[in-house]
Amino acid sequence: MQPVTPYLLYEDGEAASEFVARAFGVREVDRQVGAAGGMHLELETELGGRIYAGQAPAGYRNPSQVGRTSMLYVIVEDVDAHHDRAKAEGAEIIEELVTLPFGHRRYTARDPQGHEWSFAQVLEGA
Repeated sequence: MQPVTPYLLYEDGEAASEFVARAFGVREVDRQVGAAGGMHLELETELGGRIYAGQAPAGYRNPSQVGRTSMLYVIVEDVDAHHDRAKAEGAEIIEELVTLPFGHRRYTARDPQGHEWSFAQVLEGA
């Protein structure tokens, strides 16, 4: 169990789940739909990290409505291939691939509902 789990709110949970699966390789492992129209999703990254996401009932806002609120940082095995897939699936790349001085190679993308995702590979020797 990871002690901290990010939770992202979306206007359209179904569309969000489909997009992050296609573009980012994040798979849906659980879905709960509430009577009030809310939806809870449990997503898993390629290395086993969990992210919760939901389609919130009225009153909640996501970044497409209020601006940047957070960013996810997800470690992947091959960041160059990950970047190419995300770009091919229409992810908005807001920071192209860069090798950082502390041994990570990273890019950042924005999903269609405004959440920012950074994907990084830990380079050998880092």
